Amino acid sequence: MWFWFSLIALICWSGSDLFSKIGCQDADDKYSHLKMVIAVGVVMGLHAAYEIFIGGVEISWSVIWTYLPVSLLYILSMAIGYIGLRYIELSISSPICNSSGALVAIMCLIFGGIGELAGAQLIATALVCIGVIGLGFVEAHEDEELRAARQKASNHHYAKSALALILPIIYCLLDALGTFADSRVLETLDEDSANCAYELTFLFAAVVCLVYVLLIKRDRLIPKREAPKYAGAIFETAGQFAYIYALADTDHVALAAPIISAYCVASVLWSRLFLKEKLSWKHYAMIALVVVGIVILGIFDA
Repeated sequence: MWFWFSLIALICWSGSDLFSKIGCQDADDKYSHLKMVIAVGVVMGLHAAYEIFIGGVEISWSVIWTYLPVSLLYILSMAIGYIGLRYIELSISSPICNSSGALVAIMCLIFGGIGELAGAQLIATALVCIGVIGLGFVEAHEDEELRAARQKASNHHYAKSALALILPIIYCLLDALGTFADSRVLETLDEDSANCAYELTFLFAAVVCLVYVLLIKRDRLIPKREAPKYAGAIFETAGQFAYIYALADTDHVALAAPIISAYCVASVLWSRLFLKEKLSWKHYAMIALVVVGIVILGIFDA
């Protein structure tokens, strides 16, 4: 079953990318990122309730407080990622966001020394860094007429902007910090309890955002616009569920990890098919470097 759970995680997380992009790309909805946080928080809160009251997972305030720094890093990174989806193609954003594994590897070098990483991991980290920097270079130097021409058939047009690249990079940095902290905190916490603590914290963040958007800013939730957000939230939560079960089969972790880590490839495919995004060959060359690096890191992470 590990193979099917791995594929489900890949499809669900790439589906989350797609629907989150659709839900957050409207330029006239300046609170779309907060509404996306609301959607994810509601769905994760429901899943946490199922795990606690039906699945029997133990949770306490002590666990929630212990895991809180990790939860906040993950939630903040996702909120910033949702903002970034308004300014850049998903085809570019997803590979950058998924480069957090390379930053975790760099943190391991800083805090643990080069001995913790194999040669292939160092090469993979270099490929990811080169790819991300290369994407920034390609974006910054692309001719405006060429940009307009390739975006002509897409559902959304984007102007050249430093913010467009900075936001997914900030997501990548915060997610990497969360992952690094996660690896340390989980040495003392049960994984199921920690996951429920994360989901309950996300639910609290959703309530805060709901109060801010509806009561303070007097904005509205339009069902037609909210539907993609909740679809993305469901895919996000389902992907996390499948991910846990895929890696639970310890005999096949070495095969499951690279399959799941390559979900940004599917995100690029969906963006091409459904959002009509079209990149230059230089973009795809840099994305290929990032994806290869991510897959190698996924293999050795096992």
